Amino acid sequence: MGRIIAGSARGARIAAPKGDATRPTSDRVKEALFSSLAAWFHTVDDAPDQHLAGVAVLDLYAGTGGLALEAASRGASTVVAVDQHTARTITDNARRTKLPLGVRSVRVQQAVAAPECPFDLVFIDPPYDVPATEVNHLIAQLAAAGGLAPQALVVVERSRRSPAPQWPGAFTRTWDRRYGETTLHFGATDEDQP
Repeated sequence: MGRIIAGSARGARIAAPKGDATRPTSDRVKEALFSSLAAWFHTVDDAPDQHLAGVAVLDLYAGTGGLALEAASRGASTVVAVDQHTARTITDNARRTKLPLGVRSVRVQQAVAAPECPFDLVFIDPPYDVPATEVNHLIAQLAAAGGLAPQALVVVERSRRSPAPQWPGAFTRTWDRRYGETTLHFGATDEDQP
């Protein structure tokens, strides 16, 4: 069972479906990721439940909903979690943690083709066996379909053995951070951020 690290629901437990079909982000990686996001959004000095205040978040391949719930706990204004296979688990976790979360039980490609709004922050955390070409297509589709805000940040979580995403031209700045077996790939659509 995972947990929410910080914010309004700090310490709340997050259940995972039985079996090994999901691969929740480790607490170590999640903590590093959300520390980076607080720096990116210039909210390091704010209370943890305000680190993502006003940020619209999309979590693709949401699994347990751990990243989406962490974002909601840290004050994100809109959070949508998409997973065709685990929507019930995500809904149960949102109910248990009392965090506002939109859950879509559809294929990620369907959600990206018709985005609910432009998102400021997008998590893409597919199973490691999802081919790199599918991840690259998803990123390109998200940019083309108007799913990204003008200064959006996309974070792709992959195995360190997976190739880095091929970022389309809309992404003006990219970088990576490695944490053991996991690599986080960041792509930003505007260089105005530090």
